[in-house]
Amino acid sequence: MADTSDTRTPAQIEADIRRRREVLAETLDEIGVRVHPKTIMGDAKAKVVSNIDHTLGRAYVEVNRAVSDVKSRFVDEDGAPRLERVVPVALVVVGVVGLLALGTRRRKG
Repeated sequence: MADTSDTRTPAQIEADIRRRREVLAETLDEIGVRVHPKTIMGDAKAKVVSNIDHTLGRAYVEVNRAVSDVKSRFVDEDGAPRLERVVPVALVVVGVVGLLALGTRRRKG
């Protein structure tokens, strides 16, 4: 047996139906926007940009850490250069540059 205890008037029932249709129309509009190719592409691009930003942020932190580590090897706590480490590295650099310069002069000649 059907329950016939609904005490709403036909106007109330029509108003409920109208509200339900409006809610369903809004829901369908949202679904249409979500599955639209431009929306999907925009979401995909946003994810890629977010991942790139995250990767660049991590790379920046790693580079900053490496620079700080190198700096701490050649500079003491007061900011003065550690000559016992700077001088040998400078001599090696000058030697390598000199060898490269001699090597290119011999090839040209």
